[in-house]
Amino acid sequence: MAKAKMAKAKMAKAKMAKAKAAAKTQKTSPKRGAPLAKRGAPSGLSHIDQSGRANMVDVSGKAPTERMALAEGKVIMAKETLDKVIAGNAMKGDVLGAARLAGIMAAKHTHGLIPLCHPLPITKVEIDIFPEHSLPGFLVHAMVKVTGKTGVEMEALTAVSIACLTIYDMAKAIEKSMRIEGIRLLEKTGGKSGPYKADGA
Repeated sequence: MAKAKMAKAKMAKAKMAKAKAAAKTQKTSPKRGAPLAKRGAPSGLSHIDQSGRANMVDVSGKAPTERMALAEGKVIMAKETLDKVIAGNAMKGDVLGAARLAGIMAAKHTHGLIPLCHPLPITKVEIDIFPEHSLPGFLVHAMVKVTGKTGVEMEALTAVSIACLTIYDMAKAIEKSMRIEGIRLLEKTGGKSGPYKADGA
């Protein structure tokens, strides 16, 4: 009997210790679903509100200004693939023409692809594709302009990404090991934050 009582007492103490530990963990750890702001959300993120939720930035109080963004990307491929694309011998036809059109369309539809982007009255989209034998492959540039209340960096980056993907799609029958690399913002002008130029651009 004495042994049974001692065993019960030990079990009761163990349960109490577990309950105390669980209570302490609840006090010190963030609850599942708690707002990011209460967990120490990074500051300076314009698309995160005070409660830590994603939101579209209110630009209604800004004055429209002329803005420009330039982005670049690379499609790396074998020399033989590059030569066939330049010669127009890809099975799907005009690779570079299709890529230019795809990039322009992508810039115009960026707000439908990136959830918190504003729809913008884009005034200019220019896609330039340069064959680079040193890669070997293609260097793709996308330049976007707007007179508006927010910038077009995402439009330029989306345009160059889709242009590169289209080159891959058009030439994948020749080579499936092509790589898309180096997508980045090269330059932007206008807006409150002022001009930006990437290192080496």
